[in-house]
Amino acid sequence: MSDILKGKPVADAISAQIREKVEKLKQDKITPTLAILRVGEREDDLSYERGTMKRCENTGVAVKNIILPEDIDEKSFFETLENLNSDNQIHGILMFRPLPKHLDGERARCMLNPQKDVDGCTDGSLAGVFTNSKSGFAPCTAEAAMEILKFYGIDPAGKRAVVIGRSLVIGRPVAMLLMHANATVTICHTKTQNMAEIVREADIVICASGQMESIGKEFLAPGQTVIDVGIGWNEQKQKLCGDVIFEEADEVAAITPVPGGVGAVTTSILVRHVVEAAKK
Repeated sequence: MSDILKGKPVADAISAQIREKVEKLKQDKITPTLAILRVGEREDDLSYERGTMKRCENTGVAVKNIILPEDIDEKSFFETLENLNSDNQIHGILMFRPLPKHLDGERARCMLNPQKDVDGCTDGSLAGVFTNSKSGFAPCTAEAAMEILKFYGIDPAGKRAVVIGRSLVIGRPVAMLLMHANATVTICHTKTQNMAEIVREADIVICASGQMESIGKEFLAPGQTVIDVGIGWNEQKQKLCGDVIFEEADEVAAITPVPGGVGAVTTSILVRHVVEAAKK
């Protein structure tokens, strides 16, 4: 059995830092405030919302919930979003996506104020990630993966890193963050040939394919560090599982568990972004 890289100690350490910063801001009569914009009642949205609210409560960050009906018309939705953009008492906006099909999700993403885009989904935020500038915020899950490496003393500099997945939510952003940390990065995806062979050569593996338990022992080698971003309900096993077959990876690699790994850190990063936005 290798090391299990649990997320809770990482999240707790970040929360402690957040509380100190919140106290200083409140001394200046500034209360960092997150607006959660949710349309409908998707269970995955509700679960993430609960975790985020709990983290906010734990760190002293205020939350304003804006819950809209599933059938809200476009005019009303975009008026709500614009009001949040212009409200000086709101420092960060978490807009749950995907939106219902009758709402223009791309328009909403582009309309979100980049200074309040604490989830790192706007073009302005992503540009900051790719140029390594301080404008905007990185996507929370990508930054969470980097925080786990940092907490456990795993320096990417000079190491070979493989990212499985190329989405703008995690794959490409985390590849850029690894590159900024001086790793040599390869991105694998559905068209990659000989993927298992490529992944076995890596020192650090970030699994973000969205394909549950698609990464088994044939992909892995002793001494690797594996960050498993995936999460889904396995009907056969009747439990949550990641992209990696945990039992096989745990024999050779240091790995984040699912659940209990990246997810807890992701909400901490989101709340930290709210506090940073309030400071700005």
